[in-house]
Amino acid sequence: MKMPSYQFKSITDFHKHFDIPAPENPLFSIIHTALKADEFANCESENYDEPIQITSNFYAISFKKILSGELVYGRTKYDCTNGTLLFTAPNQSLSFKGMVYSSESYHIAFHKDYLNGSPLFEKIKKYNYFNYHANEALHLSPREEELMKSIFNSIKIEYHNNQDEFSKEIILSHMETLLKYADRFYKRQFLNRKDINQELFTRFRNVLNVYFETQQLEVRGIPTVDWMAQQLGISHRYMSDTIKAETGKTAVDQINLYLIDEAKNMLLNPNNSISDTAYKLGFEYPQYFSRLFKKKVGMSPKAYIEMQLN
Repeated sequence: MKMPSYQFKSITDFHKHFDIPAPENPLFSIIHTALKADEFANCESENYDEPIQITSNFYAISFKKILSGELVYGRTKYDCTNGTLLFTAPNQSLSFKGMVYSSESYHIAFHKDYLNGSPLFEKIKKYNYFNYHANEALHLSPREEELMKSIFNSIKIEYHNNQDEFSKEIILSHMETLLKYADRFYKRQFLNRKDINQELFTRFRNVLNVYFETQQLEVRGIPTVDWMAQQLGISHRYMSDTIKAETGKTAVDQINLYLIDEAKNMLLNPNNSISDTAYKLGFEYPQYFSRLFKKKVGMSPKAYIEMQLN
């Protein structure tokens, strides 16, 4: 049986499907659900037993305490942890199965056109976490959770206020604050998850080792960051940010450093010319290899060979 799939072209369609009152603004909405203690005791949780897939044409920010269930982006399972924020960009698909949420949640949806004419239109492109996979959600500490809730509530108050010429500017100001704090908390999460970061970097190196040992460099060329991320089952932006937090260098830098390390060994083999080494390492043109080698090592491949043999 095929999983039900829903494509929401507008925020209004999203509201209609889930029987939510029409948004105050067709380009922006905030939904807050909170049950009282006796109500929560009676229904225990919000539960979606049947698997569904949702794709939307707008940005979304969701805060939920996920008690159990499965949330999947592509082939990657969501890491269920209490107090999480999930950021999704337009046209991302999320799959839900057996989801059980706690009594309180927030959901903000906004179309990119809502940002027109504001500084946030450009700034939002710099927040990589909108393109992380679902299992790379932001896990909040209790203090962070309370702070984020206060910002959500400030947005909610302005959203439900009588709309006037100041409404959008005030909402976007709160939105920018929310996104800045999310950026800070993600950086904290990277630092606090050193074991996970190290494990991911080890897997990253292992993928490169296999790629090199099976002579794929010469056949397929230098692997891209996107390809590396696919092998690890994560988004390329999350991979790059994790590796940068762990090593101080980007994923591209690490790929290049790996190539240079292998080049140093290969150049000292008398059967390999500089051009041979370049081609075997996936470079289409030997001069590109020589330029990168000099940039990373501080001398040309020829000078390196002469220094090592003298």
